[in-house]
Amino acid sequence: MLLEDLGHTVVNLGSCVPEDEIVESCCKFQPDLLVVSSVNGHGFNDAGPLIGAIRSRWELAGLPAVIGGKLGVSGGRQDQTDELMSAGFDAVFQDGVNIAAFESYVGSLSREVER
Repeated sequence: MLLEDLGHTVVNLGSCVPEDEIVESCCKFQPDLLVVSSVNGHGFNDAGPLIGAIRSRWELAGLPAVIGGKLGVSGGRQDQTDELMSAGFDAVFQDGVNIAAFESYVGSLSREVER
């Protein structure tokens, strides 16, 4: 809803979506941004293979991809952020981070598209 409030079109695939469905949906819809959200504390474990699958597709290689939410059961850790960024995410927004940081990131993408 936040992305829609910021003026963006959203295709919500739902929760617990299989990796291959996410990849195929990105190929089909060609989004300006992939946002992965985790609420159950398993985001970190699932994110590496997902971003690897996204980055392995030539047509998605430049797709901005971010992840946020409760990425681990032990709370947000810098080493998780670093690893996810190294794996190919463009930004990581750990649970409890001010939503303004995410809004700023989305706004910076919008300005790039307008150029």
